[in-house]
Amino acid sequence: MTMVPCMSFSPWRHLFTVLTPTYNRANTLARVYASLREQSFQDFEWLVVDDGSTDGTRELVQGWQQEASFPIRYVWQANQHKKSAFNHGVRQANGELIVALDSDDSLDINALDTMAGVWSGIPSEDRSRFVAITGLCARPDGRIVGDMFPDDVVDTTTLDMTFKYRVKGEKFGCMRTEVLRQFPFPEDIPGFVPESLVWRAMARAGYVTRFVNQVFRVYYDSADSLSAEGRSSQQHAQGLWLLAYDTVEKCLPWFRYQPQMFFSAGARYTRFAMHMRRAGQALPADRPLTGLGSRLLVVAMWPVGVLLYGRDRFRGRS
Repeated sequence: MTMVPCMSFSPWRHLFTVLTPTYNRANTLARVYASLREQSFQDFEWLVVDDGSTDGTRELVQGWQQEASFPIRYVWQANQHKKSAFNHGVRQANGELIVALDSDDSLDINALDTMAGVWSGIPSEDRSRFVAITGLCARPDGRIVGDMFPDDVVDTTTLDMTFKYRVKGEKFGCMRTEVLRQFPFPEDIPGFVPESLVWRAMARAGYVTRFVNQVFRVYYDSADSLSAEGRSSQQHAQGLWLLAYDTVEKCLPWFRYQPQMFFSAGARYTRFAMHMRRAGQALPADRPLTGLGSRLLVVAMWPVGVLLYGRDRFRGRS
């Protein structure tokens, strides 16, 4: 009797969904498209979520759909915010892993192939505890952005990588779609929401990341980057307050590794709370300071937070 092997069923059409939320970036999207055409690994789709662009983005993407060797899907939504467009894309994705590629960046030519190799190197019975593969970013001249990881392969949480190993700087990789669907970005918060809030929540749920010293993304500085602290402090106070709250309230077990980060977060808690109050926003009632340590941090750094708020106000008037 001939035995027929049992075929496992996968709900995914592709290994990767390259997800690009975009808003009025027709002038830079070609860079993304060119880097996808050059990929040595082709089991992916490109999902463009247009957050209400008015600059001809739709027509540009439709032209590429006619010529590309890989599937391109275009989804339009009324203008909301990048986090909403990202959540929309995650819900629409047909790939097991999502590569969130900004509309002004590009992938290294072997990025998807290397990610696929790293993913296949994780035993299938262990993959359920992994949420991501994270590598490095490089500038167009080849310089690495930020720090490298302590070893070429490290399996740990994003919390340990941030606080224990003290790795800083822009990083990039792919994440499991089914886990991202369980941890969407909050859409009820106006303005910018730090990505690390979501990554930390995943880490607390027990998910680990495989960090590798491989370059996956070519990083380009953006003129409208949210990293401009002076503008962010006023326009995106609630998201930045949430990050400070998360640090002092939920991350204290890592205090011994980097106490200076926690003292800084204590000051930022007050700084951004004052910006919120000035804007008529109340502090979330469901996020109280419950621990003695978190309260002491905020109280001790209150004068510094007030000074930082005053500096923001002075710069704003200038």
